[in-house]
Amino acid sequence: MVIASFLFSSSLLGTALAAALNSHFGTSELFDRSALLSSGCSTTGTTSCQNTSSVSNLCCFEAPGGLLLQTQFWDTNPSTGPSDSWTIHGLWPDHCDTTFSENCDSSRDYTGIGTLLSNNGASSTLDFMQTHWVDINGQNEQFWEHEWATHGTCMSTLVPKCLPSGSVKGAEAVAFFQTVVKLFQTLPTFTWLSNEGITPSTSKTFTLSQLTTALKAQSGFTPSLDCTSGALNQISWYFNLKGSVIDGTFVPIDAPEKGSCPSSGIKYPPKSGSSGGGTPTSTSGGGPTSSPAPGTLPNKATIHAGSTGGLLSAGTWSTQTLATYTLSGTTSSFTMTSSKGNCGVSGGTFSCGSGVSLTSFSAVSSGGSLLLASGGSTAFSSDGVPSGSTVFPVFTGSNHANDYTLSIIST
Repeated sequence: MVIASFLFSSSLLGTALAAALNSHFGTSELFDRSALLSSGCSTTGTTSCQNTSSVSNLCCFEAPGGLLLQTQFWDTNPSTGPSDSWTIHGLWPDHCDTTFSENCDSSRDYTGIGTLLSNNGASSTLDFMQTHWVDINGQNEQFWEHEWATHGTCMSTLVPKCLPSGSVKGAEAVAFFQTVVKLFQTLPTFTWLSNEGITPSTSKTFTLSQLTTALKAQSGFTPSLDCTSGALNQISWYFNLKGSVIDGTFVPIDAPEKGSCPSSGIKYPPKSGSSGGGTPTSTSGGGPTSSPAPGTLPNKATIHAGSTGGLLSAGTWSTQTLATYTLSGTTSSFTMTSSKGNCGVSGGTFSCGSGVSLTSFSAVSSGGSLLLASGGSTAFSSDGVPSGSTVFPVFTGSNHANDYTLSIIST
């Protein structure tokens, strides 16, 4: 099934594509993306990143972030989401040269996303998000808030002045989540791979060429694939856009950049659990098993950072295989060590090593998770988001570009 373009109101979906998606997701889960808000923009104008002169009306032309990435996760350790579906990471507005802006308008860093969606007639969107847009540590609301604040606020077609007169506060965020879900529903990565004979396995490995060839055969376009420790972890589908993010036409393109997967020996491990999941489940082996019960400090744990990766043995933030930390004490006061040595905070920087002095930490129960706290605060930040072999130092507080919390996951 080759898809020539993606037009997302239900009346515009091609017959074959609509049938395939109805079969995969269930008819009731496919909804009209533009039902709650209209941009009034044409979808036949200039495509983003394809203009030869400047465009004045950025309410109907996405810029500078006209290179849009719909990113999906394949989380297996712990498993999140249905066992027969990838899950949503987000929709990112990269510049046309693959650089990007983030956190563009802190005045619109909305919280309570679930309530915002429910109160504005987007309950079907929220229902789908609760199973297919899930955080590896179970902190879905924080994950959604992060994706909107980091990426949604940077979309030119979603600034409040572009909305119809009388729109409620947060209407542009509702439109953002509707669009991301609808776009994801047209990109059934698991099914496409399965249709080409590629399914999760505990023993098989695949070449990058096998994976990209299979996906292009099904979709018509080549995505970018990212791996963690040689295993598939993330996929990015690339688009330009005609019109507004609210109700425009997404035009698929081949990925302009290579992901982090090796050329061969790529693992595609199965998820535990069953279809319709979404709650992290226990895994066998040496990986994380579950969040400790409130008030209980585990002796051994991995430290996960927000929705992306976690801490290595030196205390840096990475998407590589996480380090196992040894914790000594109680939730109100404990110390940590890794294979590198003592862990502590000096000058606002977290690190572990032979010359590091032990620092006393505490743990705060939040939404069923146990969050690491330094000086009573669970806020940590870094100057960038890790990818592949790129890592970033971890700072206490929210004084750097990317804010997150650190969850303690028992091993």
